[in-house]
Amino acid sequence: MRFVSTRGRSEPVGFFEAFAHGLAPDGGLYVPEALPSLPDCVAAGEVVPYADLAFEFLKLFDTDHAPEDLRALVDKSYANFAHPKTAPLRRLSDQLSVLELFHGPTLAFKDFGLQLVGNLFEDQIARTGQTINVLGATSGDTGSAAIHGLADKEGVNVFILYPKGRISPLQERQMTCTGAANIFPLPIEGSFDDAQSLVKELFGDLAFKNEARLSAVNSINLARVLAQSIYYLHAWLQLSAAEREDLTFVVPTGNFGNVFAGWLAQRMGLPAKRFVIATNQNDILYRLFNSGIYKTGAVEPSLAPSMDIQVASNFERFLYYLQEGDGAKVSEMMATVKAQGELEIPGFRADTFSATRTVDSGILENIANAWDRYGYVIDPHTACGFETGGGAGSGHRVVLSTAHPAKFPDTIEEAIGEHPTHPALEALKQKEQVRYEVAATAEAVSAFIRDHAA
Repeated sequence: MRFVSTRGRSEPVGFFEAFAHGLAPDGGLYVPEALPSLPDCVAAGEVVPYADLAFEFLKLFDTDHAPEDLRALVDKSYANFAHPKTAPLRRLSDQLSVLELFHGPTLAFKDFGLQLVGNLFEDQIARTGQTINVLGATSGDTGSAAIHGLADKEGVNVFILYPKGRISPLQERQMTCTGAANIFPLPIEGSFDDAQSLVKELFGDLAFKNEARLSAVNSINLARVLAQSIYYLHAWLQLSAAEREDLTFVVPTGNFGNVFAGWLAQRMGLPAKRFVIATNQNDILYRLFNSGIYKTGAVEPSLAPSMDIQVASNFERFLYYLQEGDGAKVSEMMATVKAQGELEIPGFRADTFSATRTVDSGILENIANAWDRYGYVIDPHTACGFETGGGAGSGHRVVLSTAHPAKFPDTIEEAIGEHPTHPALEALKQKEQVRYEVAATAEAVSAFIRDHAA
């Protein structure tokens, strides 16, 4: 399998190189040169353990590893999830289920990609003999999941930028209380988009990228997106034959990566009819899928902080498919976004997508309604997936539950009067926080990385 840049000005590469580089040399994102069909076990509707499914899916894309080596990496990546089904489907009614993606080590859906990515980095270091420095930005859960996947691993240091004061206290503690010497949480002034912009700027500086041996941990790294496609297949296999025929996935998302992963699986043959993009009040994706105009704006802090985003990085991959693989056109369109902060897409059709928008008051209301109606506690991001409307259709809906509610106890208590806890999170409250404040400039961040590189 080869991978090409969305901007069409870089040579195709294999899995090892696409994974190691994250961002293509021309500034684009890697996508598969051609999408394969789904594994035979999915086509046959066969229910298999999660790790088995992950191996069968990933080996379609990772043809650089020997199958037995890839299998070992997959088994290691999903061995420490708390639930025997890894991503269990919780039925709330005849027409509604929740896919629980919070049984991993950091209690968030990002664990599905980043446990694998952490092990792939460890494999890369052992295979090449070269140390690496992982750089990423987070709006909350990516950072903690990446850090947990890489803490104390030899040959890698981890630098995670995050918006100071704009993530939940427990999300921050998951990043700053590891006690690992190779972890560097970097709070900056500004929003997640500011942090992500710095990451892209540093990866775009090819001289610095090579000097610092940078690798990407955000969903600009295709391996993360591919890993997230797997739980859509896993959810579909847990449904009855009738439910599979008329299925809608409702996906809380700010950066478009989570829902893009499902859409990729659909393009490979997963018979999902619809995807509802559930946004919070930072609603760039809601506006896009209702107007055909991609327009950035100011970020408003919300009760669903991991979705406080106005620049959806993975939208570029979606554009690549909309433009039928025309990298030159994608490059031109992304230049327009960078220069003007706005892009009108001629002839845009949402097709299988629709979108909803939930403000903070609606988040509280949806948490309360889920508790009253189903006796089920949802976190603020998942609550956006419980918004009515969005063209969900009459069939079965699967809402992706992106995080454990105990990560946002104050919001849950405000909504339903209950204060959720989790032993792993309670233990963090007794630990010392370590973080390193840097100025929100590429010069300051690159200087810090040089001083603390592996």
